[in-house]
Amino acid sequence: MADATILLADDDRSIRTVLSHALVRAGYDVKATGNAATLWDWIQDGAGDMVITDVILPDQNGLDLVPRIRKLRPSLRVIVMSAQNTLATAVRATERGAFEYLPKPFDINELIGVVKRGLTASAPHGANRRPGRAPDDGLPLIGRSPAMQEIYRTLARLMPTDLSVVVTGESGTGKELIARALHDYGKRKNRPFVAINMAAIPRDLIESELFGHEKGAFTGADSRAPGRFAQAEGGTLFLDEIGDMPIEAQTRLLRVLQQGEYLPVGGRSPMRANVRIVAATHRDLRTLIRQGLFREDLFYRLNVVPIRVPPLRERPEDIPDLVDHFLARAEAEGLPRKTLDEAAVARLARARWPGNVRELENLIRRLAALYSEETIATGIVEAELADRDEAPDSAPDRAGGDGESIGGSVERHLRAYFDAHDGKLPSSGLYARVIREVERPLIELSLAATNNNQLRAAGMLGLNRNTLRKKIGDLGIDLGRGRRTARERSAGPGSGSGRGGA
Repeated sequence: MADATILLADDDRSIRTVLSHALVRAGYDVKATGNAATLWDWIQDGAGDMVITDVILPDQNGLDLVPRIRKLRPSLRVIVMSAQNTLATAVRATERGAFEYLPKPFDINELIGVVKRGLTASAPHGANRRPGRAPDDGLPLIGRSPAMQEIYRTLARLMPTDLSVVVTGESGTGKELIARALHDYGKRKNRPFVAINMAAIPRDLIESELFGHEKGAFTGADSRAPGRFAQAEGGTLFLDEIGDMPIEAQTRLLRVLQQGEYLPVGGRSPMRANVRIVAATHRDLRTLIRQGLFREDLFYRLNVVPIRVPPLRERPEDIPDLVDHFLARAEAEGLPRKTLDEAAVARLARARWPGNVRELENLIRRLAALYSEETIATGIVEAELADRDEAPDSAPDRAGGDGESIGGSVERHLRAYFDAHDGKLPSSGLYARVIREVERPLIELSLAATNNNQLRAAGMLGLNRNTLRKKIGDLGIDLGRGRRTARERSAGPGSGSGRGGA
């Protein structure tokens, strides 16, 4: 529909001009206005084939127009754009029937693509969507960065569905908050949200925890107990750290997802499973599949919609909003009212945060509780960050005493490696070479730490002993020599150095 007419409403004249010119160049007719009243008059008169409206208009909220438009002209699609880049805005737009939500600023080509898609789609987007309540702004997800905007848009599209979701991200990034948002603003919000951490449950008890057990099913089972599937009936079951689930329990879970029913431990009658599954992990499930530690068929059953939560270091522009949020929460919980000056916030934005949002929240709580100053200056923040970086740390994702994570160290080396190619691509097979470079010292050091006891090393690494033995052979690790010297391993991701190494 290259000759379609687009109705455009935005109170900013410059935005109207830019968008109008872009749409005209794309072959569309455009009628533009700066207020909701004129837009509504055009819609009542039957004008236009698509609507593009801002949320904040001088005479009415653009979101309030969406359900009225959908009621009067169900086939007229509405694109909502807004500088209020929050999850609440994305959810409101989607629940009220918008075809698409675009957070400002956006790429003009993206808008043109959405317009084309909206005009050629065969059925109105969201025509059968359940009308939902408008959420308040007290949502747990904070941030206006492009990375968070993409998450908000994905969540808004998933709210009215029951699709299984796998949330990945480093520890402390807020994976459970994603799961709770999906539940609290989805179609199952009036039913239970039940979370279970697979890494915190003894291997022998996982099936009983998930599926429940009958009286006498095992020693100590003095009474019948419902499992998490039964507790979450009609709601959402959040499987945290799914990558730590034993392979036997994975088989049972796969059967539940395939057949829609489960059998309690010691039970004889299957029970129907009516839950939405949201799983989360900080581990790479595809790597676990290659290692034989995670079922590939279960992965594809769960991973219908993947959501990656970025680490805090990838969205430093969100730190000011997070600081304000955590300060307000601390005050609401009875801690003294505090503020941070701009230099202090800027210093927090430059930190790396290996513990991500959780670490930032703990620091803000500490500042609110321990310091008498009403306004926290950069000197205090510097001292706190210095104490953090100097503290001994045994966490497995830390590379050394400088506070840099292993992931950060690897990223830094790889960036330097790519930069050394002066815009050219490394030779094929880079992935295998890099994995080998990381895998070899990890296995060598693990063997050295266990005095070459392969069984103990395999247990520590979370590998099957036969898998470890095969890797030792494939990597050519000499058990007699222990690990290689630093000089032998200094060449980088390949046998050479510089641009020829990989």
